[in-house]
Amino acid sequence: MGGGVNIFTLPDLGEGLTEAEIVEWRVAVGDTVEVDQVVVEVETAKAIVDVPCPYAGRVAALHGAPGQRRPVGQPLVTIEPLAGEPTEHAAYREEERAGSAGGSGNVLVGYGTGHGGSGRRRRRVAPKADVRTAPGSAPRVISPLVRRMAREHGIDVATLHGSGPGGIVRRADIESALASAGTAPAADEVVTPLTGVRRAVAEKLSRSRREIPEVTIWVDVDATGLLDTRAAINGARPDRPVSLLALLARICVNGLQRYPELNSRVDTERGAIVRSGRINLGIAAQTERGLVVPVIPDAQRLTTYDLAAALAETTAQARAGTLPPARLTGGTFTVNNYGVFGVDGSTPIINYPEAALLGIGRIVDKPWVVDGQLAVRKVVQLSLTFDHRVCDGRTAGGFLRHIADCVEQPALLIANV
Repeated sequence: MGGGVNIFTLPDLGEGLTEAEIVEWRVAVGDTVEVDQVVVEVETAKAIVDVPCPYAGRVAALHGAPGQRRPVGQPLVTIEPLAGEPTEHAAYREEERAGSAGGSGNVLVGYGTGHGGSGRRRRRVAPKADVRTAPGSAPRVISPLVRRMAREHGIDVATLHGSGPGGIVRRADIESALASAGTAPAADEVVTPLTGVRRAVAEKLSRSRREIPEVTIWVDVDATGLLDTRAAINGARPDRPVSLLALLARICVNGLQRYPELNSRVDTERGAIVRSGRINLGIAAQTERGLVVPVIPDAQRLTTYDLAAALAETTAQARAGTLPPARLTGGTFTVNNYGVFGVDGSTPIINYPEAALLGIGRIVDKPWVVDGQLAVRKVVQLSLTFDHRVCDGRTAGGFLRHIADCVEQPALLIANV
């Protein structure tokens, strides 16, 4: 602080994050703000976050433009106190600073490093309306890339009809508008900066491929019995639908309980294999912001119905970009359903620092021998990519065979729970 003004710096966003990219300013120089009013939207390596300001007053300066990255602790907004107000606003008290003992610096309100309650309550001010989610005809734009693209080319997204689910404006809608206006970018080159989630994913995948000696094994499986089981479950409780992915995730949890070596990670600094007592199941999900892996913690404690509900809610929030960063870390094993893209198999990269990943291909009709007779069955290819440092082929093969057997004969799952 200095010169009678309050300088709000980028807070510690937690989860080891050291910087964030400015997506959109919610205020302009000269605006009056109140305590806890959202002043900027930033994108971290894990999520898009609304950042509230702990000071009240008039915006004197904005530090950084959309698209620029700011390190934690660097100035974001300079606030001038209004006439008659003290420089240090009364609602921003010392006990709300995270810079005291045990803290990690200026922390985002309600996020990151916690502080013991003091018994006092602050008045929270609702943020300014966000046109992306306003009722009526306001369009929804989730991707920062799409917003930036529209801004750079002078396109008013309110004039566009979004082609995505629920009217979400996508990149293709911007490109279509540019083509109609005769100002489309050159067709021979499209440059997409690696920022936010995409940059984090790229770094994580590169590290995984560099450090993990991974091996992939696979097997074709008759999934007819599993499909019949799902139909029976949903017929009995149509109000609590269970997806096929939820059943496969449930089988996977049971497999990890039988083969806990695959629910591990290698700690190179300690020179040890660390086996987790919890099964924090990651679900690979493709979103507008890139590939993310939201985590369902303690999946071993959930019933099949509970797991199905958690899976549906988690993937929906991941695609909407509303999951907190803590839900995108801490996984111990990942399930990747690439069959939704119409492919049979893959050799996916392990989600570092985990030790294994189960891949699921599409389910298709194929000729299959049943009791010595040729029949048409529903067949899926399952693959297991594993870190050869945590187990050998016998363990990995045993795990995958157990998964396959439970898919072909779901009754076996009951015998093992």
